[in-house]
Amino acid sequence: MTETNSTGLTGVQPRPVVGRLPKYSAGKPPVEVPGLESFKLSSNENPLGPVPAVMEVLRGAADVHRYPDTSCTQLRNALAQFLDLPADDFVAGAGSLGALNQILAAFSGQNDDGVPDEVIYAWRSFEAYPICVGLAGAASVQVPLRADGGHDLDAMAAAVTDRTKVILLCTPNNPTGPALRSQETEDFIRKIPSHVVIVIDEAYLEFVRAEDVVDGVEMYRKYANVMVLRTFSKAHGLAGLRVGYSISQPEITQYLRAAATPFAVSGIAEQAAVASLAHYNQVVERVQSLVDERTRVVTGLQELDWEIPEAQGNFIWLALGANSQDFAAVALDHALSVRAFGEEGVRVSIGEVAANTRLLEICAAYTKEPQRS
Repeated sequence: MTETNSTGLTGVQPRPVVGRLPKYSAGKPPVEVPGLESFKLSSNENPLGPVPAVMEVLRGAADVHRYPDTSCTQLRNALAQFLDLPADDFVAGAGSLGALNQILAAFSGQNDDGVPDEVIYAWRSFEAYPICVGLAGAASVQVPLRADGGHDLDAMAAAVTDRTKVILLCTPNNPTGPALRSQETEDFIRKIPSHVVIVIDEAYLEFVRAEDVVDGVEMYRKYANVMVLRTFSKAHGLAGLRVGYSISQPEITQYLRAAATPFAVSGIAEQAAVASLAHYNQVVERVQSLVDERTRVVTGLQELDWEIPEAQGNFIWLALGANSQDFAAVALDHALSVRAFGEEGVRVSIGEVAANTRLLEICAAYTKEPQRS
């Protein structure tokens, strides 16, 4: 018989790494404030939702009692036509995060000598990176961002060792906003040994309006060790359905398929993604309306003397430092939820027009009194 302790637990313990992992903190919902409409600007969601054709797919959902096509053949074929690439170069995942986990599981972990591989990425960047890397059994090598919130590619190249297996490039960088440029990225790729996998994470690609930004597909075409991550969660408004994908050369995709979780993308998610691609002109219209709002917010903040890093995603970054938690609390008092990152800064998603206007009003008042009493 299994012995139990006084609390009735069996004493089962997780892997040591689990206890060391940072906890993912999802964006919190807003609170109700009398007389104010509540808005959630804490999760980089698309407030406009999916296009009408996708809603028709969801309303007609059937066959949910059947397993989905684990290869996502329809979606891969649709993406192949959409991007003019071989269908076999796409591997679907449960969001771009699921696709990332496939990459890490296939190419990083702990070797026979017991020493973990290394995964390099900028920091601060996507909050899930250290969690995914740790669970894969690899070690995170975090390279500080530049003062402008962008990747320090020279420092990242200098951090490469014989243990480096994967490098993650988040562009635009979440949560700070700057996007990588084409030439600097290609110069970086050329410095990296060809056996190191370089992942260009383009979750916010559709929102980018800066010139000469890196095109992950162009880099994957030119360099066999480059992979691209994309998602339907942001621009397409399908965050709740969890569908994303990676793009890589055949010598890489064979390992990703082996590492993939079977049936990770549901049939309804695949159908919704295919329908959204088929009506991409409508997706672009919705994205542009959010980009226009982003421009209005950034301009408004600059007029209030706020310094805002280059904003190329569907969010902005307020480098509030020690005032970050305070500002988030003030916003919550005004029925607006934002995402504070410790004492580093606050990320605010671009939301509905009324929500963005309220943010500007809060910032106008906050510049006059930066600390709560």
